[in-house]
Amino acid sequence: MSDALINGLAGAGGGIIAQLITYPLQTVNTRQQTERDPKKEKKNMGTLQQMCKVVKHEGWERLYGGLAPSLVGTAASQGVYYYFYQIFRNKAEVAALEKKRLGIGDGSVGMISSLIVAALSGCVNVLLTNPIWVVVTRMQTHKKEAGKSLPAQHSSDATDRTMLSVVEPLPYGTTNVVQEVYDEAGVLGFWKGVLPTLIMVSNPSIQFMLYETMLGKLKKRRAQSKKGSNGVTALEIFLLGALAKLGATVVTYPLLVVKARLQARQVKNGDKRQQYKGTLDAIIKMIRYEGFYGFYKGMGTKIVQSVLAAAVLFMVKEELVNQIRFVLSKGVSNNVKPKLV
Repeated sequence: MSDALINGLAGAGGGIIAQLITYPLQTVNTRQQTERDPKKEKKNMGTLQQMCKVVKHEGWERLYGGLAPSLVGTAASQGVYYYFYQIFRNKAEVAALEKKRLGIGDGSVGMISSLIVAALSGCVNVLLTNPIWVVVTRMQTHKKEAGKSLPAQHSSDATDRTMLSVVEPLPYGTTNVVQEVYDEAGVLGFWKGVLPTLIMVSNPSIQFMLYETMLGKLKKRRAQSKKGSNGVTALEIFLLGALAKLGATVVTYPLLVVKARLQARQVKNGDKRQQYKGTLDAIIKMIRYEGFYGFYKGMGTKIVQSVLAAAVLFMVKEELVNQIRFVLSKGVSNNVKPKLV
């Protein structure tokens, strides 16, 4: 099994576990990002209070709205990202060694090269998996509105049928969302928000650059202090992943908000503040009607969610990589026939 495939499988597994642990925070954060009416904002309401409000008015299941497609998206995203990351990383390492033979550099992959590798991997990931995240965003921001519309069998005139087409009857599953997105904008609708998402590849790029830089320094220091041992514990991996994600999130959060606004359902009520034609239009209207504060809505929740998710992902991924390699090496050793003396 290739090293790229091992990292891809481990990344998918780590991503799924991290997603399961932090999903309620992600749901609340997406709702915070897509809230467009200043009059309805609860600026003093904390993340925990908002979670309790969702549970009280909509039920526990709404905290996990879109979980199924999100798990598929997470597995696909992490698998694709780590697979291509390892392929590009291997090529970068070969290029670095070749430069060393020519007397350029020390043979290691530098920060710029690491940034480029992560960016290329991120672009491939975004282009392949963006449709999944459009569906997830719609399901996370969907709110139960039972009681505000009559069941379809009780509707007898065109007015009632129109009302029911605006306020969806429950349930609101993946198939409903896919049909809704297609009806709104066709196939291209599944790539809404792809521009800010492509720019957002700088987030994992910065994250991995920080992570690998800190990890390399830690291993180097450990090797010097422990006679060549450069082992790193799971807890240290957890902390390094958390610090790297924290730095990347603070820098790129505004792009995440714009992406969520574009992927959420566009309100068709005549209020121009809540209708976005594209990335630039969304940015201009957010600045005009909400100020720069709008670009940082729910940032506290996102920091907690993303830092925890990234830390868990890195820790689980490294452990899975080690376990897979151990199992494979054990299998190879068992297949080697002992030599007869």
